Amino acid sequence: MAEVGKKGRPSRKGPGKAASKASKKGTGKKPVGDVKRDLKALYIPSENEVALVDVPEMSFLMVDGTGDPNTSKEFQDGVQALYSLAYTLKFMLKHEGKHPDWKVPPLEGLWWTREEGGGFDYDKRETWRFRLMIMQPDHVRPEHVRRAISEIEARSRKKKEPVPAGLGRVRFERFREGPSVQIMHIGPYRDEAPRIVRMHERAKALGLPLRGKHHEIYLSDPRRVPEAKWRTVLRQPVGEA
Repeated sequence: MAEVGKKGRPSRKGPGKAASKASKKGTGKKPVGDVKRDLKALYIPSENEVALVDVPEMSFLMVDGTGDPNTSKEFQDGVQALYSLAYTLKFMLKHEGKHPDWKVPPLEGLWWTREEGGGFDYDKRETWRFRLMIMQPDHVRPEHVRRAISEIEARSRKKKEPVPAGLGRVRFERFREGPSVQIMHIGPYRDEAPRIVRMHERAKALGLPLRGKHHEIYLSDPRRVPEAKWRTVLRQPVGEA
């Protein structure tokens, strides 16, 4: 769907000998949160079968906009602002040492062309509406986000650089998607349609009406990964939230 230019396991047997020794010496590293590992069913679905999942309520940095992602300044500004804020939050809280560290999750996008909760027109790109999102761990609070924004603004002033253009549009919200069908797409965004049709057909077979917005999660960085290997989670909310 989007021409995204940026992004974007607890052991069952316990730690090994080396890790145990390190822990005893007080030199072991704290585990780093990773949604692709910790929420694997939601972020790494099968590429062969459409799965029915229940997506819980989570916290997100969000920014809305309209237009073709290839040409929309709102899109590019939104991506830049989200990543700037997400990484500032990560390192700010890591430096304080009061919360577990985490890998910045992948960029996500909700897409629609009609009113809130409406459908999607794949051809009229200039009418596309989007909500770009990056999930945040549960310990991130609104006050942390406000402090991170202030830090970005202060850093920009110190460097005599402009504040990221989309920063003022970013908000921090809880979002629950609920029951959804999803599948992994591998390849260019323009080739997603057959798998989207498969999702919709699976929902119909389960007797679940479509609702909400078309959802994509961008697991690959198009700047570093060949187009044929891009991995995108395709998701569609169904039934009742």
